[in-house]
Amino acid sequence: MSERDESLVEVRFEQPKDIDEVRLLNDKAFGQPVEGHIVDKLRQSCNRILSLVAISNNKIVGHIMFSPVTIETQEVVIQGMGLAPMAVLPELQNQGIGSILVKEGLRIIRNMSYPFVIVLGHKKYYPRFGFERASKYGLKSQWEGIPDEAFMAMILNDSIME
Repeated sequence: MSERDESLVEVRFEQPKDIDEVRLLNDKAFGQPVEGHIVDKLRQSCNRILSLVAISNNKIVGHIMFSPVTIETQEVVIQGMGLAPMAVLPELQNQGIGSILVKEGLRIIRNMSYPFVIVLGHKKYYPRFGFERASKYGLKSQWEGIPDEAFMAMILNDSIME
């Protein structure tokens, strides 16, 4: 399918009235109720999340969330953001809505001066936005069994990451 006309999709910050619809959207997009539950838990446990919704024809058709993550070494602790989840209604997938959400989310994250964003995602999807294997920067997932090519990072401030 073709890229969706960006003028047909509005991206805005999630509002309290959106919570139930966002949960259902995530459950539909991932085909199970787990993802919606994860979104609820992140909302409850993180005080600095960025949650955006995509609206088309007055309906929420997509959602993306960024939440705080930490890189710890013996010398330094660096706060960044993790992208997860990103969901689009199944019937509207592959039309560019996810790309619109990712681009807008990354634009906002850059303006918030976070030095990096990590994502655990599809190796052919996220590199188009500038994500690279996190292992290139010496980073590895805290979870066992995660394929190297699926754990990716985007460095937004090289000097902090050195």
